[in-house]
Amino acid sequence: MIKAKLSIMTPHLLSSKNQFFTLVPFFSTLLFLLAVLFLASPTQAKQGPSSFAGLAKELTPMVVNVSTILVIKSRGERGREALPLPPGSSPFEEFFGRPMPRQGRGPRRVPSGGSGFIISPDGYIVTNNHVIKDAEEITVILHDDTSLKAKVVGRDPKTDLALLKVETKRPLPVIRWGDSDTAKVGDWVLAIGNPFGLGGSVTAGIISARAREIKGPISGPYVDFIQTDAPINSGNSGGPMFNMRGQVVGINSAILSPRGEFGQNSGNIGIGFAIPSSLAKPVIAQLKQYGHTRRGWLGVRIQEVTPEMAESLGMGRPRGAMIASVLDDSPAAKAKLLPGDVILRFADREIDTVRKLSRVVAETGVGKNVNLEIWRAGKKKSVKVGIGLMEEEQVAEAKEKKGPSKGATSKEGAKVLGLSLALLNSDTREAFNLPRDVRGVVIVGVDENSAAMKKGIRRGDVITLIGQDHEEVNLPKAVVEKVEKTRKAGKKFFFLQVARRGGEPRFLALRIED
Repeated sequence: MIKAKLSIMTPHLLSSKNQFFTLVPFFSTLLFLLAVLFLASPTQAKQGPSSFAGLAKELTPMVVNVSTILVIKSRGERGREALPLPPGSSPFEEFFGRPMPRQGRGPRRVPSGGSGFIISPDGYIVTNNHVIKDAEEITVILHDDTSLKAKVVGRDPKTDLALLKVETKRPLPVIRWGDSDTAKVGDWVLAIGNPFGLGGSVTAGIISARAREIKGPISGPYVDFIQTDAPINSGNSGGPMFNMRGQVVGINSAILSPRGEFGQNSGNIGIGFAIPSSLAKPVIAQLKQYGHTRRGWLGVRIQEVTPEMAESLGMGRPRGAMIASVLDDSPAAKAKLLPGDVILRFADREIDTVRKLSRVVAETGVGKNVNLEIWRAGKKKSVKVGIGLMEEEQVAEAKEKKGPSKGATSKEGAKVLGLSLALLNSDTREAFNLPRDVRGVVIVGVDENSAAMKKGIRRGDVITLIGQDHEEVNLPKAVVEKVEKTRKAGKKFFFLQVARRGGEPRFLALRIED
């Protein structure tokens, strides 16, 4: 069509030399448009790999099925979940004659399973902790259907990783670790595993997002998950996620269900999560060497720095991780770190979130001395701290405490920023069931429309520290005086620490009303 029009136009337009030169801009524009159309053509767009067959053939023998027998102690504990079928079963047996687990009372033995991958020729195998948790028997099934009994070398619930060992008379094919830190959103990945007991299934997709925090049975402060749209289903857990160089950059661990829940026994909707190899590799090395992890420990409870806090502390933009409390006889206590300090840098790494501080401390070698840059009293300060060993945490179930009647108060009270304050004495301590070691000013009332209520402050909470310099407080009038002093200084927010009933202390910044 274009050539036909040009052949008609040319004899007329080239009737003079001047007219010829008038066509130069026309042809230039036309050639530019043709080039754009050609480059934008779908045939010229960047294509994905034409086939994954070569990689799949090379990598599949390194992936194993992990078959387990779980002991279910009570009805509904795990028996009602959509458990993966054992290897060799048909995925349609659920509907056509597959016997269902007995639903009676008492312990039951239920088949389950997942995936794993070989990391050493002598039989060390990586999988998820949730795959082998509560397992009475563990069998690893190789690509050639060889079945081997496996024992647990070590496991780490905090990262959902486990290391198994099988005895083998021949060397096994081994995966190569990749660097997940270099993986980019949009990169192609392969997931190989045992979905629904089918065994040896390969799916492909891309990395959809990085540094995802998920809520669920495997959520925690140490894992920033890789999100992928490579189809991952029940039974894929513990299997590897490969890059296009055939290196493991993630361990498939969880999927998002159509109901918006994170777990391992949901249907695939194209949103799966993998543990990054940069986190998994050192954890697995520790499990192999010690049988457990050896994480660094600082001995502080930390919280995010909000914009209001940053402004009240004179920090400018919010950054770092704020120390809410310091544990006795901890590395932080020995280094004289204080509640209200904000950790800005740990060694040579900038700290921009609470999760990042948790990870970098955990990854630091036990006994290593580290320089911290902190924000204290309106300026930066350098502190050296020796990293300790994190012991297994003992979690105590907090019992719900009954609050006092609405009339409980004290004669020496005060009201400020929507808070009704009272002395923390034997009467208020007993009324709010507060422990003896808590010191401060008790909150006996909170205005429903106040900023304090929106921040989650409730009756029975205790104000322990106030102001930018984190002063200890034990008189209600001292809180009022400090608020007025802050107001006169032209500050918009008042900084304080609140100890929650049955919870940990945390810092807040409340807006000072005009």
